[in-house]
Amino acid sequence: MEDMSAVATTGFDRNCELHLKHLKLKGLQPKTIEAHARAIRRVGDYFDHQIADLSETDLLDCFTDLRETHSWSSVKLDLYGLKFHYEHVLKKPWVAPALIKPPRTQRLPDILTVAETKRILLTTQVLSYRAFLFTLYSLGLRLGEGLRLTVADIDGARERVHIRDAKGNKDRLVPLPTATHQLLRRFWQRHRNPVLLFPNRHGGLAGARAAKAPLDRGGVQKALRAVVESCGLKKHISPHSLRHAHATHLIEAGVELTEVQDILGHHSILTTVRYTHLTDRSRQHAIDRINALMDRYRLAKGTAR
Repeated sequence: MEDMSAVATTGFDRNCELHLKHLKLKGLQPKTIEAHARAIRRVGDYFDHQIADLSETDLLDCFTDLRETHSWSSVKLDLYGLKFHYEHVLKKPWVAPALIKPPRTQRLPDILTVAETKRILLTTQVLSYRAFLFTLYSLGLRLGEGLRLTVADIDGARERVHIRDAKGNKDRLVPLPTATHQLLRRFWQRHRNPVLLFPNRHGGLAGARAAKAPLDRGGVQKALRAVVESCGLKKHISPHSLRHAHATHLIEAGVELTEVQDILGHHSILTTVRYTHLTDRSRQHAIDRINALMDRYRLAKGTAR
């Protein structure tokens, strides 16, 4: 029995490697490939690594159980990953289980004010994290985009930053604020890594010059959580919240919506429009309009009965 299990595991591992090779050939982002790997291994663990001949009932049981502990997006990813595995690795027909998508809930993210953002940045004591978080905020970057920044991406003469391999495998150029440029220059003079703008901290600043990998994603997230807690903020804040704050603060400052769209790299202006609902300016504008409308109604006091 143990021998059969070992054989199944070996075959499963071999197929997983083949799966990832297919994804790389399609030119998918490393983050997407990593997500696929997690998805296949999660399904593999559920079926003791024997996933080559799953019935529709097997799949329905698996994904129903998975839905109890994971988000719908995780379920979809696992489902798509297994479908890809059957079609491209196992070369077998795929029978999709009849899953019903739960009702979509629209939740607005917590948005940091300018004062709260400043407090977070000033409370961050570790220089590499402070420089990185300010860069995310001031450029409106996603976490992965910031981690991938290199020295060559900074164009101080033209006051812009080249964001490479962003969402949808697209590049874009974003404005480089003077304050950000000065901070990055001072920070680079401390570590002097010839390639990476934010080298990892495994060897401290002394070892950062020879580092081959950027800051650890989990380390950034953990550091930000600790800072938010020390600031006493009750909002749910992640590195992506700094991107939300950037967009909201730009709109509040009067920057055109199409400019914000270009900076964030949104494919559709409708995605950017969502931020107008999160600004204090638009909220106050609505309140002023409502008050102006209601002030037209001068209702006489009624007679008590």
